[in-house]
Amino acid sequence: MSKIIKPLHYAALLDTKQTEQGIKLIKEFFQQNISTELRLRRVTAPLFVLKGLGINDDLNGVERAVTFPIKDLGDAKAEVVHSLAKWKRLSLAEYKIEPGYGIYTDMNAIRADEELDNLHSLYVDQWDWEAVITKEQRTVEFLKDVVRRIYAAIRRTEYLTCETYPQLKPFLPEQIHFIHSEELLAMYPDKTPKEREDAICEKYGAVFIIGIGGKLANGEPHDGRAPDYDDWTTVASDGRMGLNGDILIWYPVLGRSFELSSMGIRVDKESLLRQLALTGKEERQQLYFHQQLLNDKLPLSIGGGIGQSRLCMVLLQKGHIGEIQASIWPDEMREECKKLGMSLI
Repeated sequence: MSKIIKPLHYAALLDTKQTEQGIKLIKEFFQQNISTELRLRRVTAPLFVLKGLGINDDLNGVERAVTFPIKDLGDAKAEVVHSLAKWKRLSLAEYKIEPGYGIYTDMNAIRADEELDNLHSLYVDQWDWEAVITKEQRTVEFLKDVVRRIYAAIRRTEYLTCETYPQLKPFLPEQIHFIHSEELLAMYPDKTPKEREDAICEKYGAVFIIGIGGKLANGEPHDGRAPDYDDWTTVASDGRMGLNGDILIWYPVLGRSFELSSMGIRVDKESLLRQLALTGKEERQQLYFHQQLLNDKLPLSIGGGIGQSRLCMVLLQKGHIGEIQASIWPDEMREECKKLGMSLI
């Protein structure tokens, strides 16, 4: 049970009925806000894709996808998605989306290798979104502008939730703070990446950490990233690498940092080849997705995922994501959570 974060004096502020109503309120309001803010059209997304096309999200590159044979395709293997990072970019081309517009979808995934705790579940649900951009918009400043828009939508949703349920008090700061992962390492050289996130989030309340995937001054990346969707090697005007990052907040219920979104400007041809070489994945150049990109069939884009259950957990001020979504948990974890006042669905 060492993986369970035990909030002190925890008590759920909403009962089961209010929680379910609150989930519906948040999901409906937020997706309307984010689609308007970023000019996104809703599309239908797959739960699984064919294996071997390079379409599935590789996350950190080590997680195993859930696979199964398809009888009517000669037992060809399908993979349950990890996320839709690459599929969305193919869809932008298919729908012929113009620059300044994009798509979003309800993404449901199974991540069988996830280490289960208050924040991590086998079941992942998020709003996956992707928008077409121009070459001139592949900058850190444009990335920051999009982050501010997403954060504004989150705060508007927090306001509505707290107005609907007065027992909930707003805690998100007005502004989100930006910091590069290299700066963060320099500030806290003796801390682990997770400890650095906790320290900076406690200081500012809401933070966007830029540049995740590339090696820092200590020879280690802040966190892992697959080489073929986010651009984490392009050198920006400030001399630092990376056009991607994570939105994190300080979550007082658990007394720790809390990631709400991973996002970034996507690889172009040059950064794709560079990152495949850096990670020893050059063979992926022959896969369908990569060939489409290398042959100029895909638009330049920015995109990411925003956790649905995670956002509901934060805005309803719950102690465990299992209070928001139905998933599978070890019996010992259920018992321990029940004693702590966290009733898992």
